[in-house]
Amino acid sequence: MLDIVIGARKASLGTGMGVQRILPFRLRRMVGPFIFMDHAGPVEVQPSLIPSIDVLPHPHIGLSTVSYLFGGQVTHRDSLGVKQVIRPGEVNWMTAGSGIAHSERFEEPEALAGGALEMIQTWVALPEKDEEAAPSFENYQPEQLPVFTDKGIWMRLIAGEAFGLKNKVKTHSPLFYLHIVLEKGASFGLPAGHTERGIYIVKGTLEVSGRIYTAGQMLVFTKGVDPAIKAAEKCTLMMLGGEPLGERYIWWNFVSSRKERIEQAKADWKEGRILLPPSDNREFIPLPEDRSRPAGSPPPQALS
Repeated sequence: MLDIVIGARKASLGTGMGVQRILPFRLRRMVGPFIFMDHAGPVEVQPSLIPSIDVLPHPHIGLSTVSYLFGGQVTHRDSLGVKQVIRPGEVNWMTAGSGIAHSERFEEPEALAGGALEMIQTWVALPEKDEEAAPSFENYQPEQLPVFTDKGIWMRLIAGEAFGLKNKVKTHSPLFYLHIVLEKGASFGLPAGHTERGIYIVKGTLEVSGRIYTAGQMLVFTKGVDPAIKAAEKCTLMMLGGEPLGERYIWWNFVSSRKERIEQAKADWKEGRILLPPSDNREFIPLPEDRSRPAGSPPPQALS
């Protein structure tokens, strides 16, 4: 019934901000097309230290980054010239394709007050035919993301299709991504019609077929099962999945179906062939050195 239970691991973005990393995991690298997932926050820092947690300009290829906030706000800038502040309930969907660089900065001190900042970052791998697509960026407002409510259940469709809901968030392969809040005692199920499905428990505890699971765990389910899911206490969930795309390689912020494309991306970033955001080009994250790492161990990824 349960294919695997993945426990979030502590990771550092190298900017003074710690996160809980869920994907990739050594025994389960992807769920559907989702190849990366970080849970940051709640974060609270002194105003004088805010610049230290900024995510400086860094590159991506072969994926879409998806940013979703529970609280706070973040300013996105990218090499297309986009500047976009993302707030709770919105979605920033950036498709890197052949290559893009972006930064994420925390420019409003009040957005970090009282541990207000909390966010989920995912990466969605692209089908091979779209890996070299032109980069693009879209921000979707809450009113563009349908919400469903029932007794003890609230859920927002972030992207894809599930439970009869769909929206206009542009995706490149069949998938679903949901933000769900269950009141204590509420029952729920998994969406049908998707090969791979997972639930990440952000807060609270969940009972699945009589067993209790807690915050920081991702449950990945065997294809075709329909388990009994019940909130043991009020809980917040991120439910995601879709159709697998095949093997993908991941190194730092690069994803590709081809190892040689990863090597090309390394060279492109090192030689300055991936442009920096025009309004944020005074500093950037250099290509990580990997001589000291064990073979096969990827360097830490940027937040997105």
